[in-house]
Amino acid sequence: MSSWRSGALEVDTDAARLDLDMMHAFLTASYWARGRTREEVARAVEHSRCYGLYEGGRQVGFARAVTDRLTFAYLADVFVLEPERGRGLATFLLGCILEDPELASVRQWTLFTHDAHALYRRLGFAALEGEALRRFMIRFGEAS
Repeated sequence: MSSWRSGALEVDTDAARLDLDMMHAFLTASYWARGRTREEVARAVEHSRCYGLYEGGRQVGFARAVTDRLTFAYLADVFVLEPERGRGLATFLLGCILEDPELASVRQWTLFTHDAHALYRRLGFAALEGEALRRFMIRFGEAS
């Protein structure tokens, strides 16, 4: 397990601390995971490197990396609870993930976002264009 602190903020990778009920409530109402069951949230947690964001011991955010811990990592389900936004918590959470020694050798990070491009650009992400966009392919499963 890894953990990072800044004042009252903490990020850690201990999946046992995660508040699955809160996470499910948030995710099932989000644009990207609408209708996801609690069991599906638990399954995603089980098969990912997860990061809980805590303030004063209460979970206020979450993100997970789907990764082989060497060549790629896909950031998913990144969120900070609505009342806690606007204070740089997502930047802190994502910075911890990108500094995680377990993922130090990852060569390619990917993610999808509808509305947080500016946040990710500040952390070094860029939209695909040109040759990179031409090389990128996606296949949607029946459950999409």
